[in-house]
Amino acid sequence: MDTQQVSAPPRAPSPVPVDAAPSSGVMHINSRHTSRFTVVGNHLAQHRELSLLAIGLATHIQSLPTGAKIGIKTLTERFPESEARIAAALRELEAHGYLKRTRERLPNGRVITRTCSYNQPGSANAHPVPAPKRRPKPTHPAPAPVAPAPVPPPPALSPAPRPAPRPAPKPAPRPEPPRIPAPAASKPPPPPLPQPRDPLPQHQHAALALLTDLHHHTPQLTLAERDVHHLAPAVVAWYERGATSTAIRHALTADLPHPLKHPAKLLRHRLTRLLPPPRTPHRAPIPLQNCDHCERVFRSPTPGNCRDCRDGGGGEGGGGGALPLAE
Repeated sequence: MDTQQVSAPPRAPSPVPVDAAPSSGVMHINSRHTSRFTVVGNHLAQHRELSLLAIGLATHIQSLPTGAKIGIKTLTERFPESEARIAAALRELEAHGYLKRTRERLPNGRVITRTCSYNQPGSANAHPVPAPKRRPKPTHPAPAPVAPAPVPPPPALSPAPRPAPRPAPKPAPRPEPPRIPAPAASKPPPPPLPQPRDPLPQHQHAALALLTDLHHHTPQLTLAERDVHHLAPAVVAWYERGATSTAIRHALTADLPHPLKHPAKLLRHRLTRLLPPPRTPHRAPIPLQNCDHCERVFRSPTPGNCRDCRDGGGGEGGGGGALPLAE
């Protein structure tokens, strides 16, 4: 019989010997790192109380070089987790001794946050030790050893000169305290609203109606009920000074700013600043009087005799008959 020829192996060779493979669980296939690696202790990688996010964040921080930024904003830009989750993970690491954050004040007065990462909890007194620099390997073979030259006899010893006294070190300058800016001047209060002297009921009703009806003419001037009652006395003062409803409405609605954010404040300002002057008192005409002697009509604030009778003329006609009325 012919022998069957096999062209390919039945399966790929396993990277782990069959005798060493466990029946279940994880199998480690490790390669030796020669550069860019970080040593992490099992006390952190297998911590029973830390969350998985805190363990991964501590591993990331320990892999960063000294001086790298690890603020919450920087870590949020680097990882997809939110600021709240990263802040909670940092607090976990602080509680278990893997992280320490302290606030320090610099000589110039600025306050910064100093962050220290510990790869072993409880090592609060440890200091970072720089790695020793490696010497470059020689590219050429080492030269053959040379016989040492004969050492001449030492000269006669002379007294060593005394070192000059060192100057006293200058005291370090004291940091200047931060300057506190002077408080800004308080804004003066607005002038009071004009108040009527003798408010009439018809003026009060007209003022309330004018302020309530403003939004029909100008939609931007829609007032609340409290603002209407607050501004009504000022409108009554305008009525007392002779202003008409048309004049008041024009003064309040002309040339409005855009956009208008505070209509009540604008109306208060205009009612105060544009208040018209008080009206001059109306002089009543001097009343007409009849002369007690000649019955002539004349103007005088009080009854009595006319000017001719007071001067002694006795009036025209000589008698006491009635005379034509004169002005």
